[in-house]
Amino acid sequence: MRVGHATVLAGILCGLACVHPAAAQNWPSRPLTMVVPFAAGGGTDVLGRIVGRRLSEILGQQVIVENVGGAGGMVGSARVVKAPPDGYQFVLGSRADAINQTLYKNPLYNFATDLAPVVLIADQPTILVARKDLPAGNLPEFIAYARANQATMQMGSAGAGSTGHLDCMLLNAAIGINITHVPYRGGGPAIQDLIAGRIDYFCTLSATAKPQIEASLIKAIAILSRERSTMLPELASAREQGIDFEASTWFGFFFPKGTPEPIIQKLHDATVAAMDTPSVQERLKEVGAVTVAPERRSPAYLQKFVVSEIEKNAVPIKASGLAMD
Repeated sequence: MRVGHATVLAGILCGLACVHPAAAQNWPSRPLTMVVPFAAGGGTDVLGRIVGRRLSEILGQQVIVENVGGAGGMVGSARVVKAPPDGYQFVLGSRADAINQTLYKNPLYNFATDLAPVVLIADQPTILVARKDLPAGNLPEFIAYARANQATMQMGSAGAGSTGHLDCMLLNAAIGINITHVPYRGGGPAIQDLIAGRIDYFCTLSATAKPQIEASLIKAIAILSRERSTMLPELASAREQGIDFEASTWFGFFFPKGTPEPIIQKLHDATVAAMDTPSVQERLKEVGAVTVAPERRSPAYLQKFVVSEIEKNAVPIKASGLAMD
């Protein structure tokens, strides 16, 4: 009986091991799911859909975008961590994942070890926007108004622990204000309440705010990058307006840990092909995102980058005293 059990167990293990090469060779044989860990309409969602449409064409299978928000992006990423490592579910990770490792007392996963990095895609600057009737037209005027009215003002975010939340909190600390935080389940819902005047200001990805800025539904205060953005070239940076402050985020694809290497490489190669497609580059440029240089695109680079980002973002979080349960 012992021999029989051992034989059965060996057969099962062999079967599991042997299925990988065949599965990788035929991958993808059915639609894939890209989990976007924030609500539809936000900057992360917009970027994911731009790349996802081209990926569908390259892979010959539909890439279905599924928005799974909550806990600053952790809920969606945690779902992929727990998914079968068969190559049919991956997450559009971002700087938010690195932030959450320190910001939350008990993060839902270890970003450095629980996901398999595929490819770093793009960088995108953060923008500071305000309700259209806020009596401030630039950053110095915003600072003066916020300092005088901080007891009654409200700041929105795409979720507690999101990049916009951290960026606005760090900006608040830099200019010496303490504002009530109102978290949402993504940038889309937050921008709608900003339009309605229910919150006073919001730090978000430039893609989230551009249409509303151009329609004069909200007011752009500053782009939080060293240089002006090609998407909003007339908007001065924080540095130009006298504040030495920068904030941006990055995006990349991650599979569940244990996904076969050939599948990781296939998604990597398809994503790079999508990134190098002129129409995709143009659409990304329109939303203020810039594809990363070729030397930053390998899975190995992304693995090291994730570790460095966790360490880098931990410094200001710990210094500010920010913590989430």
